Amino acid sequence: MNVAPKFGPAFTLESADAAGLDQLRHQAEGCTRCELYKNATQLVFGEGSQRAAIMLVGEQPGDKEDIAGRPFVGPAGRLLDTCLEEAGLDRSRCYVTNAVKHFKFEPRGKRRLHSKPNAGEIQRCAWWLGAEIKLVRPNLVVALGATALYSLLGSKVKLTPERGHILTPGNHPPVLVTIHPSFLLRIRDEEDVARQRANFIADLHRAVQYQGN
Repeated sequence: MNVAPKFGPAFTLESADAAGLDQLRHQAEGCTRCELYKNATQLVFGEGSQRAAIMLVGEQPGDKEDIAGRPFVGPAGRLLDTCLEEAGLDRSRCYVTNAVKHFKFEPRGKRRLHSKPNAGEIQRCAWWLGAEIKLVRPNLVVALGATALYSLLGSKVKLTPERGHILTPGNHPPVLVTIHPSFLLRIRDEEDVARQRANFIADLHRAVQYQGN
């Protein structure tokens, strides 16, 4: 394992205090820590068991998640489910959440196009992610993409050189670094997408192997 050189916002900032995930969700539903709540349909909180051994952290809700109020239910979520199954990892045994809990988008006619959260929005939402981590106390956190990685480990840790590695940030849960499944949906070359998909499944399988150690 590699040692992460710097803790990220979820660990350096204070976080919400709650007795359980239901109470934490109730607190988060009234969140106004950044401006994203103003345009989103609703907060999309994490879901899964408070005793989950593995926590999956994505970037933010998409259009489908914003409407449904659940994480990873759109195209990227369906692809994630398939890849998790192929890696031998049951999503129902994981806690699934995002670094940012409200959908950030740009309106284009009737469509709402994804807009990447900025550093301030990620840091403010780490108030909730840090609390989720404290309550769930997973054995391993999987950072799905650069935004999740920044939230968990800070700006000095980069996705490409650390992909597939498990980083150990001090006394906090180890973090497995990989891509966000939406990256696969943007690839147009069939050979490239097959190769990247296989690598993604291999990354997820590392989480399975880690649990077996």
